[in-house]
Amino acid sequence: MTKGARFTEADAEAHVHGIAFKTGPPGRVGLELEWLVRDPRDPAQPVRAEQVAAALAPFEADTPASKHGYPGHEQRIVQYQIPALPSGATLTVEPGGQLELSSAPADTLGELVEVTGRDLATLRDAAAAAGLELCGYGLDPLRPPRRVLDLPRYAAMEKFFDRDGPWGRQMMCGTASVQVCLDAGDDGTGESGYRSRWRLLHAIGPVLVAAFANSALRHGRPTGWRSARQQVWANMDPGRTRAPAAPLTDGGDPRDAWAAYALDAELMCVREPGCADWTAPSGVTFRDWVRDGGSGTLRPPTPEDLDYHLSTLFPPVRPRGHMELRMIDAQPGDGWIVPAAVATALAGDERASDAAMAAAEPVWDGNEHGPSDAHDPWLRAARSGPADPHISRASRQCFEAADAALGRAGAPAPIRQAVADFTERYVLKDRCPANDQLEAIK
Repeated sequence: MTKGARFTEADAEAHVHGIAFKTGPPGRVGLELEWLVRDPRDPAQPVRAEQVAAALAPFEADTPASKHGYPGHEQRIVQYQIPALPSGATLTVEPGGQLELSSAPADTLGELVEVTGRDLATLRDAAAAAGLELCGYGLDPLRPPRRVLDLPRYAAMEKFFDRDGPWGRQMMCGTASVQVCLDAGDDGTGESGYRSRWRLLHAIGPVLVAAFANSALRHGRPTGWRSARQQVWANMDPGRTRAPAAPLTDGGDPRDAWAAYALDAELMCVREPGCADWTAPSGVTFRDWVRDGGSGTLRPPTPEDLDYHLSTLFPPVRPRGHMELRMIDAQPGDGWIVPAAVATALAGDERASDAAMAAAEPVWDGNEHGPSDAHDPWLRAARSGPADPHISRASRQCFEAADAALGRAGAPAPIRQAVADFTERYVLKDRCPANDQLEAIK
């Protein structure tokens, strides 16, 4: 696209193609750990913006930058660099005051866990000094959603989601997750190719939802879901929260599917520097905008507008150059180590990938081309967790394959032990962390 030329639909498709899957030999892994923040003396009380600011006082404010060092990562409004550790990690404040610790990409799982553990200890100490604690639940179990960041992006996002009920506010202000980030893969057709890795991560997605479901409560009461966080996502705009069509059976290029998904998603907000109102017109997709070319009520779109639009899409596996797994609930304590280890092992070992794909097939039988809600594997996983019989069998097989892969890779003993302990406590008993929540209120 030449300078000053109109940004066309073909330009937009080519732009998404160029940034969605950065190919090369896969190996790196990263983490984005979201945490609810609360006052341990009264967990039901909302936390004020100034309290979060006090917790972040030891850290130096930084300008928005691409997290992870991966190209194409969305820019956030408020970021803080951790000066005490040269890890390259960043902190982000989310709309409801949640804190997100985003690692730099690591070459090995062991390095990632070691460095992230140190960074997380620093953040926990800072929160404690401000009278706060980091809380590892997928959905706030006590407090209603309450936005503490008054920024144009979040105001426009809130207006957009309010059109369809309360779910968007719950997502923005009351949810937290463990997001595992993996290299996209190479251009080949084997397990290390980005096409195969795309299919695998979608195939095992419901298994990860179920195994790590940790959001059974809302307003202190059982929701009937093991992952009410996933329930929230399922009730939001499907054009930006559900997976692109048929990721397991479509033999085409995932780049094409992702480009179509992105352009057909509605605009959530339109950036207007110096303006406090970024509200987008209702029902207008990015494809509509780029076809209109600014001849209507909107100015002409730019590649930067498309980059920003991509940051407002939230499917369970999001291509951001790398692949970002977004379906895992936040975990208590150091429980984040286990999903990081399992996802990395299943995606990074050929034998484990084959075993995981075979294990996941029965979960998806008959549902690849647009399942009804009653049979949707994502919803079954969220409602029942590993108590669903198909998901139970798949979970056991996937965790067994992950353990073997971690052994072949020479993963540090504490990581393998964490996976073994989780398997014994939860997977082999058809339980998940949400069961602990439910048992605690009996």
